[in-house]
Amino acid sequence: MTSHDPLAPAELAPIQRQETCSLAQVRRVAAMLDMDPDGFTPGQPLPRGWQFVLMAADTRRSALRSDGFPGLGVPMPDLGLPRLLLGGRSVVFQGDIPIGAAVTRTSAVRGVRHKSTAAGPMAVVDLVHTLQVVGQTASAVTETQTYLLLSAQRAAPDDAGAAIAPPVQAAHLATVVPDETLLFQYSALGFNSHRIHLDRDHARQREGFPDLVVNGGLTTLLLTEFLRRELGVQPKALTARHVAPLYCNRPVTLAADRAGPGWLLMAFDERNRLAVEMKVEVA
Repeated sequence: MTSHDPLAPAELAPIQRQETCSLAQVRRVAAMLDMDPDGFTPGQPLPRGWQFVLMAADTRRSALRSDGFPGLGVPMPDLGLPRLLLGGRSVVFQGDIPIGAAVTRTSAVRGVRHKSTAAGPMAVVDLVHTLQVVGQTASAVTETQTYLLLSAQRAAPDDAGAAIAPPVQAAHLATVVPDETLLFQYSALGFNSHRIHLDRDHARQREGFPDLVVNGGLTTLLLTEFLRRELGVQPKALTARHVAPLYCNRPVTLAADRAGPGWLLMAFDERNRLAVEMKVEVA
């Protein structure tokens, strides 16, 4: 059962920040992705998918949720639900952001939906962000992030002993292994202190995960980089659906197939089970 519970007008008011798409930020993302940081110079377009550095959190420590999640661009409501996971995101690229440009970021909670599930109460929170290059009349990027706020019930136990699904079949395949360093660097670039990505004891003992959870945004980035660097495709829009968590130090299979005029990308866990599905419209 789902019910809508609009927030008070003050809570819905957009928050604006002036950001800079700095060369230093871009070089750090490149270094994280094992690319040459000196391959980027001011004026070049920011690679599509790297806009996450412009939506980094700046929530004060005293305002963090109990799980450490800061809210990205706007404080995340607590609603008495202590666990949080990314459910999905959609991004529309209306234009490019030049490296070095000043950018106005506008972020707001677009809606909150309450649900009753067999596992307990849950809320679905949509955050919408727009990035507009200063001096331009149209937005360059519009991104909506959907988060699931969950009760204190622990995550389901790890089923590492379960049977392995058949091998992943796709026209294009790659394998990555997100480790502690990658999770730390991605979290640091987004100033994201969510403890399921950084605190192994919290992830295991408080939330019941078998290990650190790979950031949902990091998985999206790995998929868009696979599309951009391996296939030479630039996205015009994308919609990602996160159906299961991925864990630190476990292989992730990236898969890509043409889907009509666009692309279908997927990420599978080490047992070949679907974790993320992303539909891409190409430029």
